[in-house]
Amino acid sequence: ENSEGSLLPTAVVLENVKETTKDCVLIMLVENVSGLSEDDGDFRVEMIPELCAAVVTFTGNIDAEEFAKKLNQNHRARKQNITARCLERTKSVRAENIPPNTPSDYITVYFENEKYGGAQTVDVQQLPDEDAAIITFGDQKGNA
Repeated sequence: ENSEGSLLPTAVVLENVKETTKDCVLIMLVENVSGLSEDDGDFRVEMIPELCAAVVTFTGNIDAEEFAKKLNQNHRARKQNITARCLERTKSVRAENIPPNTPSDYITVYFENEKYGGAQTVDVQQLPDEDAAIITFGDQKGNA
């Protein structure tokens, strides 16, 4: 938390990531800039090739804004035109590929599990025709 008591961002979006960039290259770049280790579970990287982006999610106490600034100044990232910015927290997500007849209680418990986010779920709107659901979360401040 910062001095005002609000949660610091824990995820950083890497933009302008070429489709040919391997995730292991981004992992090493994040390790070099942050001093953290992916092998130790300090962060994870999710590639989003259709957006030419990746999301770095930190599991520990790190100043993501400071990390983004450092990465934006890193010569290797600049050479590859990769930029970083903090990912804003969201109140809702769309989950896809949900098997038919999945109870909304199961979806709620899934997203409230620490392994999958640990956020308080306040609403699950199922979209059975699309095998999807919109999950709305409660106050993020209570979830660290």
